[in-house]
Amino acid sequence: MQVKIENRMLKPSIELLLDFPLKGKKSRHRTKFIKQLQDRLKEVDQNRAQLAKEHAKSDEDGEPIVIDDGKRYDIEDQEAFQADLKELYDEALVIDGGDNEGMLKTVKTVLLNSDKEWSGQQAFVYDYLCEQFEKGDEA
Repeated sequence: MQVKIENRMLKPSIELLLDFPLKGKKSRHRTKFIKQLQDRLKEVDQNRAQLAKEHAKSDEDGEPIVIDDGKRYDIEDQEAFQADLKELYDEALVIDGGDNEGMLKTVKTVLLNSDKEWSGQQAFVYDYLCEQFEKGDEA
């Protein structure tokens, strides 16, 4: 089994999975899965910051210019920055079976057998996760 989660879906997936009341093995496996998503999310956030720095205007010393009281970089070419961000967000975390096989099967079972009612954005995220786990069986 193999599951792919796009970088853009990491945070909403984590938030949705945390909303499941689980016990025992199911809770432990969900936590292990979320930990992998969180680790990747941290990496994506670092990459995003690096991209912003690379696309920022430079001062006379060659340092990136920071605006809004140091909260963000002054991006020179928004179009190029957005293209690089899209590429970053389109990349996916791939979690393969092996040591993760039991965890993936448990999380899949929790998702597919959920009787929880979802609405709005959560319904979209739930559907996305179910599709990714269903595709994982085909890989």
